[in-house]
Amino acid sequence: MPDPLRIAVPEAIETERLLLRAFRESDAPALHEALVESLPALRQHLGFLPWVAEEQTLESALARCRRAAGNFLLRLDLPYLAFSRSTGRLVGSIGLHRTDWNVPRTEVGYWIRTSELGHGYATEGVRALTGWALRDVAEGGLGAQRVELVTDDRNQASRAVAERCGFALEGLLRNTMRDPDGGLSNSCVYARVPGEG
Repeated sequence: MPDPLRIAVPEAIETERLLLRAFRESDAPALHEALVESLPALRQHLGFLPWVAEEQTLESALARCRRAAGNFLLRLDLPYLAFSRSTGRLVGSIGLHRTDWNVPRTEVGYWIRTSELGHGYATEGVRALTGWALRDVAEGGLGAQRVELVTDDRNQASRAVAERCGFALEGLLRNTMRDPDGGLSNSCVYARVPGEG
């Protein structure tokens, strides 16, 4: 298995409208504000994630920033915060998760704060991060052979992002997640491989 610590991962990626940047401790107040604003939507589709389920405080946001920064450095997780380049406002988060460095393959995940929905930020950020992940290592990319995007089958907005970004729907996995009310929901698994999209 290649040593992930030897793989160059950019601390920042710029798109036309976004700056994707690794988490910093100083991001905690902006992250807390965005999470509190977006909590109802996050809990609807991502309530199974511990950081979504927990009480949102400035201290929990600081802990999340520290954990994310540490995991990024150790290549255990590659989360980025997404900022508007024109205003500097935190608009969401886009990252690569559950990376299997042997293949390598990874999963792209994202959320956009409620007041910034409908501007195409998720699509723009997912395209950029997926493009970098699928680029060959010799060309400065991750060299991923597969990038997955997994979403609740009822989350039509997230499914539309996957389709706009060139991901192919590979299957519907039944009863994979618990809803906040205790019910079960299904997951759609999308993927891209090099040369697609």
